[in-house]
Amino acid sequence: MHAANTLRALAMKRIYSYLDKDPDTNIPKLLDYLEKQDKDSICIKNEVTGIKKAIADPEGNWYKLVRSLWTDIDDGQRRKLVEAVVINGTVLGTPTTIKNQKKYKCSIPWAILMDPTSACNLHCTGCWAAEYGGRMNLSLEQLDSIIRQGKALGIHVYLYSGGEPFVRRHDLIRLCELHPDCGFLAFTNGTLIDDAFADELLRVKNLVPAISVEGFEAETDSRRGQGTYRAVVDAMERLQARKLLFGISCCYTSKNVDVIGSEAYFDAMIAHGAKFAWLFTYMPIGADAVPELMVTAEQRRFMFEQVHRFRKTKPIFTMDFWNDGDEVGGCIAGGRGYCHINANGDMEPCAFIHYSDSNIRQKSLLECFRSPLFLAYRRNQPFNDNMLRPCPVLDNPGRLTQMVEESGAHSTDLMNPERACDYCDRCVPAAARWAPVADALWDSLPVRHGVQHTGKMAKTEE
Repeated sequence: MHAANTLRALAMKRIYSYLDKDPDTNIPKLLDYLEKQDKDSICIKNEVTGIKKAIADPEGNWYKLVRSLWTDIDDGQRRKLVEAVVINGTVLGTPTTIKNQKKYKCSIPWAILMDPTSACNLHCTGCWAAEYGGRMNLSLEQLDSIIRQGKALGIHVYLYSGGEPFVRRHDLIRLCELHPDCGFLAFTNGTLIDDAFADELLRVKNLVPAISVEGFEAETDSRRGQGTYRAVVDAMERLQARKLLFGISCCYTSKNVDVIGSEAYFDAMIAHGAKFAWLFTYMPIGADAVPELMVTAEQRRFMFEQVHRFRKTKPIFTMDFWNDGDEVGGCIAGGRGYCHINANGDMEPCAFIHYSDSNIRQKSLLECFRSPLFLAYRRNQPFNDNMLRPCPVLDNPGRLTQMVEESGAHSTDLMNPERACDYCDRCVPAAARWAPVADALWDSLPVRHGVQHTGKMAKTEE
């Protein structure tokens, strides 16, 4: 099997080298090859088919986005990320994770999100990071061990959050050097990206920033502190000058949703050089939660409609982690698509679910995936037949409480532990208001990815 994968990887590298010489002609040929090679994962085949359809029009926004990866991104970084994420993480990694899921009867994710530190140089309104305290860290050796264990299971994509992950930027660069076969992404406030660090990112090439920005200057500075927006723009300019890939990470709230969802904002971020946008909605986590920042049902629908409209017109890849459940079959947490390891080593199903029954310092990565909490997630997903109501907290309050109680999981908030039922209860009014809106949207959507819009999700065999 190892020899076959090595030959497959070498073939992919040769094909990509060929593609790189004439992308306009050869991108479709690479996609054809990926389709033929996909013998194990219908997910990859669906994605490739979707990409082929999207880039068919040379004047379309998706073609312009793909083509910009050759005109706007450093050649060496593009090649390294294709090898790490597309070849190792997807073409080779996905069949391996599927094989291990069947072997160990648990979920093995495509990516792992982990917090190198709980420390942060900012204190943003409504952020849970301060709840952990600023003194927790995963050592370089522990982070390295997680990655090595993950690669053995087929995982080659690793994400960082925090705290502010670039507080540990020297260690993150070292991990890029230790694992050049992996792709890394960091959710960062961007304020620590100076010229020296930008040069380091260009040198290692496999660490991509997703810069948190809450709108324009007024919205960003009101939540993150005076001068933050200017620092973010400066960081984007440094990255763009070096032809480095980066994107944005946006938390939309009741206060900034009109800006985040506006055409002017998307156009501005594209002009600054962002190639992707990860969108999150505000979740009322912890003692410092501000429920008033939760979006209304009408505001959430507005984001759904705007994002779907921009996907047809804007050259930027966008993912809304609550409103795109129809694209991915519901909730992707609990190891189904990803999981979260906090700076204390607690294995959590999701960055927004601060409960755990396993710690990476006491258990192997595989043992954590087979823990009662993660197995409960696996049994219960999807949490709703309507994929636009994917979350066991925001959309289906009580589902998380049930899983936490049956697994014996505990709160990982060391400063102010809270019961899962208390967290879920804050979401009950929002869930009730969203349900009829989501049901109407769901009924209006076409069939996608094996999900039949008859109120049931098509089941697949293990």
